[in-house]
Amino acid sequence: MSQDELVALPASISVETAARAIGLGRTRAYQLARRGEFPCKVIRIGASYRVVTVDLRRPLGIEPN
Repeated sequence: MSQDELVALPASISVETAARAIGLGRTRAYQLARRGEFPCKVIRIGASYRVVTVDLRRPLGIEPN
């Protein structure tokens, strides 16, 4: 995923999209999210997980404009 694509993401994204951005597979991403070990903030809403995009950008070194 390019830096331009990361900057264009909405405020929250799926775990799958966040995993793709940081180079993780889907299964591993969900394992980390369930254990609270995903590299950025994950919010659980019912049975789904959402990643706060601004928190994803920080470990990737992309500052919001």
